[in-house]
Amino acid sequence: MSTTPAPAPAIPAQPTTPATRFRWVICGLLLFSTTINYMDRQVISYLKEFFCTPAAQGGFGWTNSDYANVISFFTAFYAGMTIFAGIVIDKIGTKLGLALSLIIWSIFGIANAFVGSVTTMHMMVRSLFGIGEAGNFPASIKTVAEWFPKRERALATGIFNSGSNLGAMVSAIFVPWCLYHFGYQQGWKLAYIITGTVGFLWLIFWFWLYESPSKQKRLSKSEYDYIHSDDQGQPANSNVGKVGWFKLFRYRQTWSFFFGKFMTDGVWWFYLFWLPDYLKKQFGMTKQEVMIPTFVVYGVAIIGSIYGGSLPMMLMKKGFEAYKARMTAMLIISIFPLLVLSTQYFGNVARFGNLAAWFAVAVICIGAAAHQAWSANLFTTVSDMFPKKAVGSVTGIGAAAGGLGGVLVAKLAGWLTDVFPSNAYMIMFVVCALSYLAAWSLMKTFVPRHRTITDL
Repeated sequence: MSTTPAPAPAIPAQPTTPATRFRWVICGLLLFSTTINYMDRQVISYLKEFFCTPAAQGGFGWTNSDYANVISFFTAFYAGMTIFAGIVIDKIGTKLGLALSLIIWSIFGIANAFVGSVTTMHMMVRSLFGIGEAGNFPASIKTVAEWFPKRERALATGIFNSGSNLGAMVSAIFVPWCLYHFGYQQGWKLAYIITGTVGFLWLIFWFWLYESPSKQKRLSKSEYDYIHSDDQGQPANSNVGKVGWFKLFRYRQTWSFFFGKFMTDGVWWFYLFWLPDYLKKQFGMTKQEVMIPTFVVYGVAIIGSIYGGSLPMMLMKKGFEAYKARMTAMLIISIFPLLVLSTQYFGNVARFGNLAAWFAVAVICIGAAAHQAWSANLFTTVSDMFPKKAVGSVTGIGAAAGGLGGVLVAKLAGWLTDVFPSNAYMIMFVVCALSYLAAWSLMKTFVPRHRTITDL
């Protein structure tokens, strides 16, 4: 293994803006893929109350820990399979890789409607669903690396990553509506079936519009040159060839991304799977009342995702090299989640009355927006440090780490809400607040200065 310190010359002049912008069409396809991914993933969080309703009252009779076990199994399989998904996508390419991933998660998302009330069956099917979902981010990040120059990658990632919020927003409206309109006994099944079917519509546009830049006939020569404007000085084999997967663990850069994901992904998963439960327990909201605040949280998070992705571009225009701009932006972003420490203070109904719920939601909005801004930049550190041929594999490793962190957070949340219900969410918000600064510090320890990998 050898890494060479990156020189810090002045930033070269910006290449001429191309006449066409087809790369943003590709970004739009990734946006909708991620929206579908998270819409399907989020369905279960809005079914939790029904699943945890006693059987005598028409529900499944699950405990909080049963629910935590189902999402933990999903998260564990998702985490484990992202490693293999990244390897497969690096070998077969993003077009087939992302399509195959979506087909698998859509099929098993629909299958979830036919497993009854037994938790073990939900664990099994949801785990297979997680295998399919595992391919979305390795394929999407690799696509961004192939279709965008470094200066635009965080913005493109921020845009497509905002699909995680759009998907959550759709579920926040659709699933409660589905339960209300069709009744609980049929509504929970149709929620899985309808959301699972949407993915197959996306496939039509994906196969119609997507090809790699070298094969894309809709791409102009000037835009092709713009996309590859960062390739000057790269080794000739940086985009092609096989990557030894185990060899990737020899690099400190891999471990930097690993811990960045491990320590922060679980926070987002906590917001996704536990926010409706928090609003119901803390403020006595009904299923219908939960829709608006969760919709607002994920809507505000979109702003964080896109603005956070544009922040490094601003720094690069001031002369920062790509990785330094990325890490500086992430340090700034990591400060904002500290405000989540005040969630329970502002959420005190005795102190703030009817405004308490909205004060708490406002704080959570900041935390969610900060996470999405952080995530948009964290993903692009991979393409800053690794050659394009390794991006899918490294992203898969990091996504697996993030999934593992998500499992631990889900288990912790389930245990705390069963054993310490009065203090559970206070403890969880402390974890959410401190995770980002801790992650940034570890990343900076592993890679104190940008080092380009040249021997893969």
